[in-house]
Amino acid sequence: MIIKKIDDNAVALIPEESDDLFTLRRSIGKGDRVVGDTSRAVKQEKDFSRPDKGERIKIRIALDVEKISIDEVVDRLRVQGTIMESDNPSVSKGSHHSLTLKIGDAITLIKKSWSEIEKKLIFEKKEHGAFLLVAIDTTDCGLGRLSGTHLKLLPNMYSGASGKRYKSKFNIQDFFKDVQSAISTLIRDGDSIVIFGPGETKKRLSNFLAEVPSIKGHKIQVVDGIDSSGEDGIYTFIKSDIMKQTLDTSKIAKVSAILDEIMLRANKKSTKFTMGFDETSKANDLGAVESLVFSDRIFEKQDEDKIIEFLNQVESKGVEVFAVDSTTDAGLRVSSLGGVISLLRFSPQS
Repeated sequence: MIIKKIDDNAVALIPEESDDLFTLRRSIGKGDRVVGDTSRAVKQEKDFSRPDKGERIKIRIALDVEKISIDEVVDRLRVQGTIMESDNPSVSKGSHHSLTLKIGDAITLIKKSWSEIEKKLIFEKKEHGAFLLVAIDTTDCGLGRLSGTHLKLLPNMYSGASGKRYKSKFNIQDFFKDVQSAISTLIRDGDSIVIFGPGETKKRLSNFLAEVPSIKGHKIQVVDGIDSSGEDGIYTFIKSDIMKQTLDTSKIAKVSAILDEIMLRANKKSTKFTMGFDETSKANDLGAVESLVFSDRIFEKQDEDKIIEFLNQVESKGVEVFAVDSTTDAGLRVSSLGGVISLLRFSPQS
C-alpha cells in the first residue's frame, strides 16, 4: 500500500493488492471521513432532457462513514455514508452515497483519533517492493507483477520465432525490446526483476535489460530450474520451492512456508495448527496462535463485523497475519481449508 501521512489525523492511501483492501476494511470505522473519487447520477435541466434519467458524472466527495463492507465482487470495498463535501454544486451535502474502493484507487482517510491496532495496520506494516516475474523462451514470454500475495498477469507475448512460415531471419533483440517495453508498463520504484525459463534466453534478456537506463536501478535475478515459459512458467514458479528460496523474505514465500508447515504437522498427527474459523478462534482465545493466514472465503459463512473484530484481536496480540487472494495457488489452498489457517505456539489440548 502506498501511504503518505498528511497530519496526525489524515493519511493518503492507495491500495495495491487484496491484502491492502482487507487492511482498510479493518482500519476504517463508523464516524471516519473518507475522501475519494466516485460517480453520481445528476439530473439535467437542459431542454429535451429525459426527466427520469440523469447524467452520471465523476465527482470528488468527502464521506462521513456509516458502514463499510467487503463487496460481493472480490477486490472491492463499499463505503456508505453521508456526503459532507463535494466538488460539484449539483451534489448536495447531507445526501447519502456509496463509495466503491478498488485496487489502485486513491483515497484520504481522516480519523478523529487512531487506535493502536489501526496505527499498527496502517503505519507499522513493512512495505517491500514487488517482483516482476519474467518467464521467457525464444518463442514466448509471460509477465506478471507479484505484489505481496497478489499476482497481476499480462497476456503472453510471442516472438514469431517458431513455425515454417517464418522465412526471414529471427532477431531476438527485437523480441527483447518488446519485452522491455511491456516490463516498463508494470514496473515501479523498488521492484525487483526475476527472470526464468528454459535454455539460455533468460540470461541473454538479463544482459539486455541491464543496459536499459530506466531499468538499471532495479535488481535483476536470473533463476534456473523452471523449464516453462509464458503464463505456465509464471504459475510453475509461484508454486515451486525455487520461489521460496529466491523470494525468501517475500509475503508469498512466508505464506507458502506456513501452508507447508501445516501439511507437515497434519501428517505427523500434531495438533499445533488450526483450519477454519471456529477452531482458530478458540486457539486465539487461549493465546496459542503464532501466525495466521486468511482469504476472502472466511467472510462467506461468518458475519463480516465478527471476522474483522477477530482479526484485529489476533493482530493486537502480536500475531503475524497474512491475507491472500485467488490469484495465486497459496490463496486457493487457504480457501479450500476453510478460509483461515494458523500455526500454534502450543497445542490447545495440552
